[in-house]
Amino acid sequence: MLAIEVVLAAVDPVPTFVFDEVDAGVGGKAAVEIGRRLAMLAEHVQVIVVTHLPQVAAFASQHIRVTKNVSATAAGDGVTASDVEVLPEAERVRELARMLAGQEESASAQAHAEELLADAARTASKC
Repeated sequence: MLAIEVVLAAVDPVPTFVFDEVDAGVGGKAAVEIGRRLAMLAEHVQVIVVTHLPQVAAFASQHIRVTKNVSATAAGDGVTASDVEVLPEAERVRELARMLAGQEESASAQAHAEELLADAARTASKC
């Protein structure tokens, strides 16, 4: 379906596509290809993607982190609150490192995140 949308994007009147975990069940090279195709689609329309894969997130022109917090009240029920934050480039590297290794402070995870971003930028420029 994603491949069809990429092909039709130049003539399709739909201005925005929203993909919720379009990358579920894949990883590695397949995830990179999905990220590349989403970047190609984004050349023609607005694309919003919910993903847990750093290989896909690296292709984004803007990275937005959504966090969910649940706190108990005195009555014993839970209150859920969400926060949405646009990440600056330095924080984006930390977030990708967290997605990769669960260790946003790790120098090797951050280096890998920077490598993912550089590879995505090179790949996207060839599209």
